[in-house]
Amino acid sequence: MPSVSVKDVNQQQFTRAFANFLKKSGKVKVPEWSDLVKTASFKELAPFDDDWFYTRVAALARHIYMRSPVGVGGVKKIFGGRVNRGSAPSHYVRSSGSIARKALQTLESLKLVEKGPNGGRRLTSQGHRDLDRIASQIRIRVKSTKFTKPKPKVVVKKTKGKTGGKSE
Repeated sequence: MPSVSVKDVNQQQFTRAFANFLKKSGKVKVPEWSDLVKTASFKELAPFDDDWFYTRVAALARHIYMRSPVGVGGVKKIFGGRVNRGSAPSHYVRSSGSIARKALQTLESLKLVEKGPNGGRRLTSQGHRDLDRIASQIRIRVKSTKFTKPKPKVVVKKTKGKTGGKSE
């Protein structure tokens, strides 16, 4: 069987699946302040999803898989966005550094990420293996539930009355 990597599966499905894996494993310690904070200064509200920290850690792990090494400043750039300044033009603002730091520390405590020799964090071999394993599970699930399009039924209308054998 050919190997499946994170690059071969849908990123939204992967992030959801990896977040569920992290939640079920019970090894991720969510900060107690996570239900009180916004994820960035440009946000108006805190996240609606109670499990947003798992999703953030999963998205960060996928990003490190794709482009490493990544430091706290890089994570702040990745999750940054546009601040609404009313009638003044919008500007780009970085996201919270504390959340980025805690997410990276969480991945380090799970032994999925390590500090690189030139700064930043990079994926460990165990992290690479775990992420690829979840990607292969997603690929198997998608293949087994693939939807085949039903063939359209051709319906011939028969008209009532005498039309000389021609149908409308």
